Amino acid sequence: MIMSREKDFYRRFFRLTGAIALQNLILLGVGLCDNMMLGAYSETAMSGAAVVLQAQFLLQMTLAGIGTGAAVIAAQYWGQRRTEPIKRIFAVAFWLALGAGLVFGGLGLFIPGRVLRLLTNEPAVIAQGAEYFRAVAPAYPLFALSHVGIAMFRSVESPKVGVYLSLISLGLDTTLNYIFIFGKLGLPAMGARGAAMTSAISYAVQFILLALYVRYRDEKLKFRLRDCVAVRSEDFKAYAQTALPLMGSQVSWGIAMNLQSAIVGRLGQGPIAAVAIAQALFQLVTVVIYAAASASHVVIGKAVGQGDIPRVKTYTRTLQVLFVGMGLVTATVLFFGRNLVIDVYNIAPETRSLALQFMAVLSVTVIGTSYQMTCLAGIVSGGGDTRFVLVNDLIHQWGIILPLSALAAFVWHLPPVWVFIFLKSDQILKCAVAAVKVNRFKWIRDLTK
Repeated sequence: MIMSREKDFYRRFFRLTGAIALQNLILLGVGLCDNMMLGAYSETAMSGAAVVLQAQFLLQMTLAGIGTGAAVIAAQYWGQRRTEPIKRIFAVAFWLALGAGLVFGGLGLFIPGRVLRLLTNEPAVIAQGAEYFRAVAPAYPLFALSHVGIAMFRSVESPKVGVYLSLISLGLDTTLNYIFIFGKLGLPAMGARGAAMTSAISYAVQFILLALYVRYRDEKLKFRLRDCVAVRSEDFKAYAQTALPLMGSQVSWGIAMNLQSAIVGRLGQGPIAAVAIAQALFQLVTVVIYAAASASHVVIGKAVGQGDIPRVKTYTRTLQVLFVGMGLVTATVLFFGRNLVIDVYNIAPETRSLALQFMAVLSVTVIGTSYQMTCLAGIVSGGGDTRFVLVNDLIHQWGIILPLSALAAFVWHLPPVWVFIFLKSDQILKCAVAAVKVNRFKWIRDLTK
């Protein structure tokens, strides 16, 4: 039997996917709001904020690795309904997230220009970006703790917490952006700095609301501050064995994405803006794909924790079919919806042409993303084999994609669209690896032992 006939499986998977996708969609709506309002204010301000967000992507990948690494272990314990080990594992994750937020916040406060010069050599873009970076940096520790807290509730099948927090952030961000960027209610127009202040306020409010929920409403885990204080060395060891490879994979990917941004950043202000627009739409239409990856590692991890291997295999085959279908639907939406999004931006004709070309490339590679990323980051990592995900990413990113892309940009001097094709080609290359790995089932490992 290829497809599962369990109604409960589909109900749980699509409920988790839908809730996580909605949260991601709301968060992307916040970013798109920043992008569009700054684009209406000035292209330089939009490009400056976009470069900061490219740098911030490294923090987000670090936090994703920290949170997902803990969630992979927690999902298996949740299959056994053991909550004490889940709290201990996430206590470790909270300390690591706080450290990451403090480091990144320090970079934004004290050396924003130096960081941004690693990504672009456009003086006007760096000036706008440094202003944005410095204003949002103090809120990064709170952003980091909130990110991991939301991952904790996802691991025990409570994704609505993140949805509600994201809805509040969207409303707050939209309102304050309009006021701060354009200078309403008697305030001066602050452009990029206004957008950054809005983000900082949203991060702070989200953290406060999450802390209140944990203290007064949560009934599943009953997590308390003393759980963080009482972290033991064996908790770090349990976390490190499984979570550190996954965190390393996310951090490596984040660094690689920043290097890709640096390659594009050397091609001029037009390509920077075009990539920002293309990636904004790409992130918007792929929310279901990334949500499916998060949902699948919870579903698979829970089944592995219960020791039901035949069910794990049936779920795996079913999910692969669903992943391919999601990729085809997403590709269609991305390709035919690109003109509608482009018309919103006040950009030069050359930038518009590049953005349309980049979106056409993404509409092909997204099919590969939908299959390989969800199989590896969802099924394989959820089953316990996180080291393979790290090794596979290192080989493709550092051994193939980055060298070829640098040659295409700086040695062969190919047009920007060809450089972009090289940057995204790993999404297709990884499909063969994913198909072989996931169907051998050697990734099934009980982490609760």
